[in-house]
Amino acid sequence: MSEGTVTLRSRKYMNNRLLQRRQFVLDVIHPNRANVPKAELKDKLAEKFKTDKDRVVVFGFRTAFGGGRSTGFALIYDSEEAQKRFEPKYRLIRDGLAKKAERPTRKLRKERKNRQKKFRGTAKVKAAEPPKKGK
Repeated sequence: MSEGTVTLRSRKYMNNRLLQRRQFVLDVIHPNRANVPKAELKDKLAEKFKTDKDRVVVFGFRTAFGGGRSTGFALIYDSEEAQKRFEPKYRLIRDGLAKKAERPTRKLRKERKNRQKKFRGTAKVKAAEPPKKGK
């Protein structure tokens, strides 16, 4: 599956003390391969920068025309607390550090809203429940 070697090069490296992280643009050279999985990139970066692979966040990868080369962004947080504080929620969910909020589908929410429009006061609560089917 993994034919050829993968080379990682970091550019525009910056120690961002305010956000408690190191950040850089990551160039991935992967000849004879379509792409490199993000999990593999995390492992290689954690080994290269001597850190825990759970503190590494990679995103925004684009493969160059013709393949063989991809460019993206990488962040390495100092601690889990800093990561939870500064990372966007969707990336925390993606990495398994936060739970996705379970809520009804968009259609059900809109139907509930429109049913409630027909009532005033405490009757709105009853209208929020879907109508019972059956006799």
